[in-house]
Amino acid sequence: MKVLKSNFYFLICIVFTSCSQTGQIDSIWQSSPGRNALKFQVDFKTPEKVAAEIEYWEKNAPDIKFHSTISESAQFHHLVLTNLSAKTNYIYRIWTTDSHGSRVSSREYPFATQPFPIWIQDSFRIKTPEKAVLPDAFKNGYVLLSRRDLPGIVYITDTKGKLRWYHQVNGTGFKTSHFTKNKTIISILGTEEYPTSYGNEILELSLQGDTLFHLKKGEKGLDKTVHHEVILNDKSQLVTLVVDEKIMDLRSIGGAQSDTIKSDGIVILDRKGKKVWSWSVFDHLNPLTYPNILKEKSDWMHANSLSIDNDGNYLMSFYNNGQVWKINASSGAVMWKFGKGGDFGVPKEGSFTQGHAVHRNKNGELMLFDNGTEKQLSRSLSFGLDEKNKKARLSLNIKLPKQVYSARMGSSYLIGDSAVLHCSSKTNTVVLTDIDGRVLWQLSSTFAPYRAEFIGDEKLAPYISN
Repeated sequence: MKVLKSNFYFLICIVFTSCSQTGQIDSIWQSSPGRNALKFQVDFKTPEKVAAEIEYWEKNAPDIKFHSTISESAQFHHLVLTNLSAKTNYIYRIWTTDSHGSRVSSREYPFATQPFPIWIQDSFRIKTPEKAVLPDAFKNGYVLLSRRDLPGIVYITDTKGKLRWYHQVNGTGFKTSHFTKNKTIISILGTEEYPTSYGNEILELSLQGDTLFHLKKGEKGLDKTVHHEVILNDKSQLVTLVVDEKIMDLRSIGGAQSDTIKSDGIVILDRKGKKVWSWSVFDHLNPLTYPNILKEKSDWMHANSLSIDNDGNYLMSFYNNGQVWKINASSGAVMWKFGKGGDFGVPKEGSFTQGHAVHRNKNGELMLFDNGTEKQLSRSLSFGLDEKNKKARLSLNIKLPKQVYSARMGSSYLIGDSAVLHCSSKTNTVVLTDIDGRVLWQLSSTFAPYRAEFIGDEKLAPYISN
């Protein structure tokens, strides 16, 4: 046995020859990628090209088996085991299938996962009120959260508060993260010089921890600071909000001849990092018509969320003017404005201030987290929109307890038909309520999560399962 060490991996190389030619394994390398307590990597070589997978189980629970993904016809195989618990002993064996369909297993091998680092231990605490009944759609699912300060960490926890997956980066923070339809996690990263939800990197990870896309500001088509949002469109291109700047003569309103105004734009990057589409607020609004532009010029409008509508166009929310815009994904035209001073008639009780995480929920309604700074009362709102006649119907109006009021950040997502998951960022709290506002479940974290996304259990299989 030969032991190899590197900065990122602890490696053990085991060389053996199987008795069966079909199931022969030339050599095995074991490692713990990034010293991650919930991932274990097995690389191995076979004499001929075969399909391979790993079956594994806890040493003390041999009847509950887990399976890796399948490595298709190859001689060199790279498999990462997830669905693990920290500081636990496991057993695994390798199954190979040759071109004739003959399936053979190796002998069994032990491994042990590492304990969590001290800064990850006890990150979450769960509280469930007595007699609360959790919806089935929620209790078997998971919650995605990310830590913006250092070290940056993105987490997936189950609804019992057990950490089931995480990925850590050093020297930068996860400003925002999304779970995608491709079973990947896409994020904006930013060093300490970038405040709040602003950053200088885009990173997409597989659930095995592989880097699928990584681009830093200044590379290829990423020539601006990114902020608040990065998502995938139906072509798996990356769509992100960026800081857009314009130098203007503001002498007519008491400013300088060459004053810089910072606002927002949209950039789309292909999988190679090439910019394929862009949009700017400056093409649709004149800063000189805004009476407070001298005070707001360093962060005019402050876009804080971007999502794709059911028809493929964009929904973009702005913190400073309390509006949501629908933007044509082809022409860039602003199709309508919703909210304060917008195109729709909004019921009085639906008036909101500083909305976040605007999106279409599964019922086709416009949903958002209302920070509620004017009344210091945060809510989750959902509107049925008649886009033709510009009318809005308020269908959900959930007032959160005053102790979880969040003046900044936050999110709301519908769970099934009877519950909503709310993120109160400023209080480090995530709560699940029924549609009448009764708290059914509460998570407290050791950091301020920007959002809390729910992931159904079926979406994570086979990487994480119950």
